[in-house]
Amino acid sequence: MKYKISVIGMGPGREEMMTQEAIQALENSDVIIGYTVYLELLGQRFSGKEMLSTPMRKEAERCRLAFEEAQKGKKVALVCSGDAGIYGMASLMYEIGKDYPDTELSVISGVTAASSGAAVLGAPLNHDFCVISLSDLLTPWEKIEKRLVAAAEGDFAIAIYNPASHKREDYLTRACDILLRYIEGERACGYVENIGREGTKAVTCTLEELREAQVNMFTTVFIGNAGSEIVNGKLITKRGYQIERDTDICRDN
Repeated sequence: MKYKISVIGMGPGREEMMTQEAIQALENSDVIIGYTVYLELLGQRFSGKEMLSTPMRKEAERCRLAFEEAQKGKKVALVCSGDAGIYGMASLMYEIGKDYPDTELSVISGVTAASSGAAVLGAPLNHDFCVISLSDLLTPWEKIEKRLVAAAEGDFAIAIYNPASHKREDYLTRACDILLRYIEGERACGYVENIGREGTKAVTCTLEELREAQVNMFTTVFIGNAGSEIVNGKLITKRGYQIERDTDICRDN
């Protein structure tokens, strides 16, 4: 018998920001497994489903729980915020899945914070960009610093995940200090807090101003490239189109 698990990116968590494929997979499931906060974000629509959770930093246990439930013949959905394949659970599920060769995984994409946050700010990632997490729980800070330097030297627009937490309050400041060695302080930047959730907050600023910003783990930060600018309060990274504006036309009445 072949068992199946859907690994689902639920975006910010609000139903209207989830893909139809994700909603369909959740509706077809017998049990939904995830971090407690994510299960709460699903709301009443799926309240009739069996819900199983593990605390923060118990990701491996959560994955094994999904496989164990699938082995019972249940249709299992494992959820995570954003996209399951972008700082999500998909890769860990495949790693642990080596121990469960009779179980098939289906990864269902979701809207990651880089996309949803960019839409709130305007169009900050409209050219080549990279995504960097400042969390050093699984990645040494020395490697994070190298990636920041490489992004700055390559003139990429940058989306920054996990810019701060209770134990990493100064990490965004440290990252800005690194970037300021290569990027001018007036570089157009912005950040969005609680994307797609109650209390969404969007701010545009310069890199110097970003250095002083108070952010949290629910914030996604955007740093423009050399061609980015703030237009009518929106952070825009241009593609390079040549725009012709005829400002000298006079019309006779």
